Amino acid sequence: MIWFLVRRVLSGIALIFVVTSITALLVYSGGVDIARSLLGETAPQEAVDLRAQQLGLDLPIWQQYANWLVGAVQGDFGTSYINNQPVLEALGGRLPVTLSIVIVATIISGTISALLGIVAALRRGWLDRFVQLMNVIGTAIPPFWLAMFLVLIFALNLGILPATGYVPLAEDPAGWALSLVLPVTALVVGGVGSGLVRASIIDVLGRDYVRTLRARGLSERRVVLKHVFRNASPPFLTSLSLQFVGMLGGSVVIEKVFALPGIGTLANTAAQQSDVPVLLGVVAMTVIFVVIVNIALDILLALVNPKVRVQ
Repeated sequence: MIWFLVRRVLSGIALIFVVTSITALLVYSGGVDIARSLLGETAPQEAVDLRAQQLGLDLPIWQQYANWLVGAVQGDFGTSYINNQPVLEALGGRLPVTLSIVIVATIISGTISALLGIVAALRRGWLDRFVQLMNVIGTAIPPFWLAMFLVLIFALNLGILPATGYVPLAEDPAGWALSLVLPVTALVVGGVGSGLVRASIIDVLGRDYVRTLRARGLSERRVVLKHVFRNASPPFLTSLSLQFVGMLGGSVVIEKVFALPGIGTLANTAAQQSDVPVLLGVVAMTVIFVVIVNIALDILLALVNPKVRVQ
């Protein structure tokens, strides 16, 4: 297990290197004069050349990325071109916002997906078809449109929830919860998917050991929750990790709609302002979280399924 985790960590480091190098290549060679973009179209060429030299933009692309990578390994992700703020400091102020939305949305969507999948697998008929129909409708609704609809109904018309803004958890837990209701709902509706849980439970219910457990007199609830769901959980856990990654990407749109100061908003602003260090920092931090989630998933699968530990 230890060697397996070591290999996963090394593959995660390789993934971070590949993604950030591709991002740097696209940004630096994208045909945009970064120094000109920072100073404005009316700036004299001498000032643009001087700014490019100060930022190291006159160096070859590989050397610019190598300089950034050396600093990132040492914990220095660079400094923003716009406000001279350290990138790690900027990320540290934005990460709690994005993680609050994504983690809460993942937990809620995972719980709902598990419950609906169990119900759909055990109640084959109109209820099963209704659950599958709701899944299709929820997946088909664009998150941006749903977010605008939620703001219109619950914030503007009813006035019961805030339309924009974020309240830190440490300052006001109740305000924090209220500020998350609408953005989390917009993510959860499209993230709920009970199809994998339903299919896995149906497959496990047809196995011999389930019939043996029922013949021994175990209650249906115990058979389903303790034995069937546990053996059917690996595909569900895998899909849950994919949901987390998808919601991490979807938070860019959600943060834009609700004016939330998360890393999605930070990345969008950095891309518009050609703030390369901030953009690379956001990409690197996002990939780091993806790697952490995948490693946590492997550990969880090993705890749930003994066969995984043996393999």
